[in-house]
Amino acid sequence: MEIKNKVIIVTGASGGIGLAAAKLLSEHEANVVLVARSTEKIQKLSEQIPNSFAVTADMRDEIAIRQMISQVHSHYGRIDALVNNAGQGMHVSIENANLDQFRSIFELNVVGVLAAMQAVIPLMCSQTGGGVIVNISSGLTKRIVPTVGPYAATKYALNAISLTARMELAKDNIRVGLVYPSMTQTDFFKNTISREMTHSDRMKMMPMDTAESVAEKIVEAIRTEEAEVYVESLKQGMK
Repeated sequence: MEIKNKVIIVTGASGGIGLAAAKLLSEHEANVVLVARSTEKIQKLSEQIPNSFAVTADMRDEIAIRQMISQVHSHYGRIDALVNNAGQGMHVSIENANLDQFRSIFELNVVGVLAAMQAVIPLMCSQTGGGVIVNISSGLTKRIVPTVGPYAATKYALNAISLTARMELAKDNIRVGLVYPSMTQTDFFKNTISREMTHSDRMKMMPMDTAESVAEKIVEAIRTEEAEVYVESLKQGMK
């Protein structure tokens, strides 16, 4: 998909990979929709990013997700691409995983993504050119380590949904893909629900990338419409 002038939604856009992706897409002259829970923060960021539009939504709230998609469609008249980036980590042993906390991150990392896809699919089906959906997975689905089981499980589920949707929606000209970040220099670990991971454990997981390098892969996924796009460090580690 050519990015210039396209309407592209990025969830989890208030920081980290989402913000980096929004900025890069804006540089490529897309109409970028910034989605996050904090109205104040997302509005301030929108003022700094050309051709952007801010919408507040909690990606655990199905009603809010549908309202967000509807608001964007009403504003622009179409939605060309959806980047499902919002997510949260949970680094804890299987034995000690809190089930309520696991349900919470599953709601965000999987159910919220599915809800956003279901809301946007009919709109993409009805417009010329179809659309692109990019879901952000994790390199941990390719290289598992202790204490990441609950979090990785949500991303395995996301992979299954995404790759199945790619097959099911091809007939409707909707191209679904996955981007696999490696360990990234963001505040992600600060926002994890539970942590039992030592610094040494984190270093064993995978090499460290920047949010900007992951954003480049998101742009690549939109442009090439490939099924799976990996950050360079992860590709090297998988050889």
